[in-house]
Amino acid sequence: MTHTALRTAAVASLAFVAGLAVARLPLPARAASAPLQPAVIDLAALTPDDLPTPTPASPKLRSKLLVSADGATGQIQIGTVFKHYHADANEIQIVISGSGTEWLGDKQVTLKPGTMLTIPAGTPHAGTTDPNLKIVAFKTPPQAATDVHPIP
Repeated sequence: MTHTALRTAAVASLAFVAGLAVARLPLPARAASAPLQPAVIDLAALTPDDLPTPTPASPKLRSKLLVSADGATGQIQIGTVFKHYHADANEIQIVISGSGTEWLGDKQVTLKPGTMLTIPAGTPHAGTTDPNLKIVAFKTPPQAATDVHPIP
């Protein structure tokens, strides 16, 4: 997949995320976040060493927040994660590199560069894949730290 196609997928995803954020208006009162600033991030160049060490809760997943704005976040994820769901956050994932499978609801889907997944709140999902799978994940509303619910 070309860089142009990946950029197009990323822009389309951002537009989708913006639409989801607007659909949730009116938002509850909260402290204002810092204004969003223009940025260029070379996702293809990021390696696992560029991301924080995995946490005990997700020992095979490295994740780093890339952007946060009212109503949505974007982060890079490299690795695998246990089966879980988010009660409140919708998630959009775009595969940048690597391949494998992911549980999406009650079925496994194939992942390869350029694949985009939409994961509505409450949908079970899990990465069962190559430890070098690189995904960009957008979440709206921003996922609370407590909104990760493991599924046995």
